[in-house]
Amino acid sequence: MKKITIKNLIDFRRKSDRSKVTFLNNLKAEKSLQAEGGGDYWVSCVSAISNSFKENDKSLLNKKVDEIHEKLAHATANITKTQYQRNIIILESFEDFDLDNVKPTSDIQILKQPKEKSIIQIDGLSIESKPSHVYSFSENGSDEIAAIWFVAKLDGYDTNELGMFADIIFRYLDRHYSSKYYVNKSFCISVDVFTGRKVRYADLENGSVPMLLDNTIAQINKLKAN
Repeated sequence: MKKITIKNLIDFRRKSDRSKVTFLNNLKAEKSLQAEGGGDYWVSCVSAISNSFKENDKSLLNKKVDEIHEKLAHATANITKTQYQRNIIILESFEDFDLDNVKPTSDIQILKQPKEKSIIQIDGLSIESKPSHVYSFSENGSDEIAAIWFVAKLDGYDTNELGMFADIIFRYLDRHYSSKYYVNKSFCISVDVFTGRKVRYADLENGSVPMLLDNTIAQINKLKAN
């Protein structure tokens, strides 16, 4: 059985009952499960935003906009032009986003993410967790770890869907790093670059955002059993 991304799970939740069965059949056949806007469609804007966070330099967004404008000027296919234009729109709108609001005040150290750690087994399913950045920092003498995930989808994710990304971030960190670090739930954050919405794992824990990950996996397992 192939790995399942959080985008796949969200796509599954959005489908009709009949389409959910088709999804499951593809899953059993280990076919590729591509969510809408998958692949590298949003790579230009997401990578630039991710680098901006890492380097603490929002000027990188403007540089990427200039690069994409250059590509756009030479593009001939309408689908490619639309892709470039959408990435530009996101980058220009994201310039108003406060990156300081989604990172601790302490200095952070970006950590490597071993590929072999990216898959988490949950109730028999292989769920992929690949945040944009995992980082450590010290707060009041405590060695802490956190992660941020910049995600993109046409028209954006709703708050509940973003909660699924925040959920898997926390589980990923808790499983692989909790023996050495305190997992800071307020900085396990998913950010929708299309809308600017953000969700912290702390929002799930306090009940302001529902936990949908286990419920979604249970739906899949129930269909598998039929």
